[in-house]
Amino acid sequence: MHYDVSSSYFEGRRCALPKRGHNRDGNEGMPQIVYGLLCAKDGCPIAVEVCEGDTSDPSTLAAKVDKIKQRFGLKRAALVGDRGMITRARIDETLRPAKLDWITALRAGDIQALAEGSALQMSLFDERDRARPIGRASYGRPTASITSPDYPGERLVVRRNGDLTKLRAHKREELLSATESELSKIAKAVARAKKPLEAAQIGVRVGEVIGRYEMARHFELDIKDGGFAFRRKQDEIAREAALDGVSVVRSPVPATDLDDAQLVGAYKGLSQVERAFRCLKTIDLHLRPIFHWNADRVRAHVFLCMLGLYVEHHMRKKLAPILYDETENEEAAKKKDASKRTPDDLPVHSLRTLLADLATLARLEATTAANENYVFTIHARPTALQKRAFDLLGVNAERSL
Repeated sequence: MHYDVSSSYFEGRRCALPKRGHNRDGNEGMPQIVYGLLCAKDGCPIAVEVCEGDTSDPSTLAAKVDKIKQRFGLKRAALVGDRGMITRARIDETLRPAKLDWITALRAGDIQALAEGSALQMSLFDERDRARPIGRASYGRPTASITSPDYPGERLVVRRNGDLTKLRAHKREELLSATESELSKIAKAVARAKKPLEAAQIGVRVGEVIGRYEMARHFELDIKDGGFAFRRKQDEIAREAALDGVSVVRSPVPATDLDDAQLVGAYKGLSQVERAFRCLKTIDLHLRPIFHWNADRVRAHVFLCMLGLYVEHHMRKKLAPILYDETENEEAAKKKDASKRTPDDLPVHSLRTLLADLATLARLEATTAANENYVFTIHARPTALQKRAFDLLGVNAERSL
């Protein structure tokens, strides 16, 4: 099961639920609520929990564990969450006592610790040596399964994304160069003959630059009255660059239940929850802003939106052959995206544009000039696309009007 949280801002009178917390919508200062969404492995929403607006993400996990164990009555389940959700503390305090498995990922600092402790050997990704035990996860990325005494009873699946490696290296160099350019301007202002910057002024300006580009860890700074110097920490930069594109998925689920590729795929399935949040908040259902002020009505509002998301999920699955978001056949999805046509030569739609097209199918009440009191019904004739859509949904077009 996949789990993640989001928040939505609140407009209206104050109640017990809306509070100010980390606002994901960018509406700083607005009261908000936090809600956690639980989805099945195929992305189908199955439960939602509404919390106060200042509730931290990991602390919402306990309620979901109770729901999985008690309401759903599952004897065994694996909860999939991101590295900020399923933390070491949540594993030890919540998931282990409940005897639930988990699938999550390591933070950058933890990956660095693995590399420094020799548990993670970067030579695993030397693709020139085909004799090395490297598997292939989804998208053809090289993977390797390792263990570490810091994670007893767990399997660590290490994966390297070559495209992301190049992207992060390019981005880092851009930020380093931009930081050096701004620091050079400060150095010139310190060395000028007229009104040179003093140490306090240097510190303020340097702090602004370092904070803007977030490169403090990569520069050594020397600030004093009448002097300012800086240089790159090449060893620190090289140490970080060595792990570019590397991610580590951790889980106690044995390889006999999920192999390395399946484990990575399960973690990447969190993208379906993110997509569900986009549908809830911006694309289709418009959960935000919330105008209710009674706590029960706020919860009811979120629950109804989740039910709408549930209906949409099943509609997308049934309508997949004529939508861009093909779910079963990757090759068919590529062909539709390139040609904009289905195999039976119908135009491909997004769900929104398809619903707009279906909305043109009308039922008309008409009369005749000879007898205005006689009213009869005329059904619009469905187009080939509309007929195909209703057939996929298993709906009789005429009876639905």
